[in-house]
Amino acid sequence: MNSRTASRPIRVAMIGQKGYPPVHGGIEKHVAELAARLPGLGCEVDIYSRPHYSQAGGGCDLPGVRIIKLPSIPTKHLDAISHTIVSTGHALFHKADVVHYHALGPGLLSGVPRWFNRQATVVTVHGLDWQRDKWGSVARGVLRMGESGSVGLPNGTIVVSRSLREHYLAQHKKATSYIPNGIAAPVYQEPRLIREQGIVKEFVLFVGRLVPEKGCHLLLDAWRGLPTSVRERFDLVIAGDAGFTSGYVAKLRKAAPQGVRFLGYVHGPILEELYTNTALVVLPSTLEGLSITLLEGMSYARCCLVSDIPPNIEASGGEAVLFESGSTKDLGDKLVSLLDDPNLRSRLGETAQIRAIENYSWDRVASMTADLYRDLVSGRGQTDPI
Repeated sequence: MNSRTASRPIRVAMIGQKGYPPVHGGIEKHVAELAARLPGLGCEVDIYSRPHYSQAGGGCDLPGVRIIKLPSIPTKHLDAISHTIVSTGHALFHKADVVHYHALGPGLLSGVPRWFNRQATVVTVHGLDWQRDKWGSVARGVLRMGESGSVGLPNGTIVVSRSLREHYLAQHKKATSYIPNGIAAPVYQEPRLIREQGIVKEFVLFVGRLVPEKGCHLLLDAWRGLPTSVRERFDLVIAGDAGFTSGYVAKLRKAAPQGVRFLGYVHGPILEELYTNTALVVLPSTLEGLSITLLEGMSYARCCLVSDIPPNIEASGGEAVLFESGSTKDLGDKLVSLLDDPNLRSRLGETAQIRAIENYSWDRVASMTADLYRDLVSGRGQTDPI
């Protein structure tokens, strides 16, 4: 470590997340979990937050963590990049030791602190965002540039799954740092708040942003085709809301059959109640980096039914039930099979919890990230193409 940081904590600027506290979004959850642990590992953290993301003020009760609210242009195409530009300018003048960008789009600016201020930079690739259905051709092109830029612009590149690491090796001949998402210890809750929401029957749970690649429309189609006897016993609970996709959400609500409950974004105790008491967690997504929803469902010993895309196969490690991605028929068949077999659900939940605990930990994620920061600041962390 150089003399600049030898006698004080490493200051890290987090850029690219929507904000703090983590109301919704996997990246926001990832950043919040890091921020809760990094100060104990010799780092101070600045989290750049967009004003429209959370109604919380600019303060933070985490020691060693500052929330810096800066403006953005809150539209689908300009929100992320405008906030990244403003936040990068702020980080340049406030001399963070490491500027940590999250996602491909924000990572396009990861060369600026390196070139103009000799600040170490790192990009975490949470997924191949250009594959998301919501983007048009121009936005996809920019995000493809972000993928290429994540190879050469920052000092270091982190990927959250082994499948992403293999992609970077195959497509870019790039050795990346594999640091996955994690889990915290589950907090089991009696079903009090969800009862107030009118959830009194057994239920199946979907958690995630309501965007096309999360596959909620596939789940609703499959649910509509279930036998009446199944839908009379179970409700379907949708915990999530729009992310500049209000038209898509309106279609979901209009098409939802009886027994489907939309809760909007939930977090904290009510989300803990949902995970504790659900009969089944369903993740029908067609695109993921490494799903925190899946890891959290497994950590609560819940049986999980997931699409057979590589990141879900990787995370579940054989301890979840897979269905053919995009197939409402296969999804429906697996739903009926699992909902009719509580003993199977219980066994799968128990083995899933063991896998989650043994392989995914936010404490380990934070320790690996802090080690990478130290290597970057000392000049040992450059990951060159191979």
